[in-house]
Amino acid sequence: MDEDLSGMTREQLLDEVKKLRQAIREHRDCSGHDLCWHHPALWGLLPEKTDRLPVVPEWPEFLRGCIRYRQSLDEQVPDAPRSGEPYRE
Repeated sequence: MDEDLSGMTREQLLDEVKKLRQAIREHRDCSGHDLCWHHPALWGLLPEKTDRLPVVPEWPEFLRGCIRYRQSLDEQVPDAPRSGEPYRE
């Protein structure tokens, strides 16, 4: 799966690490409503190019998962700032 790495020079490996770190930082720094999105740009950084479609839960199960995710934020980062900013498309 990662055979492409063995053919890279030290400089190419460093460039790859920097690119991946930047993508991880962008994802990490998502906040508010941006936490809830599908992130194909991040996954597109992997060398294997697939167009895998995610399995999408039906609405009731999806919303149950959203609620559980939000509850987990209360548990994991209880002191994080809160926002009442409405969702805007």
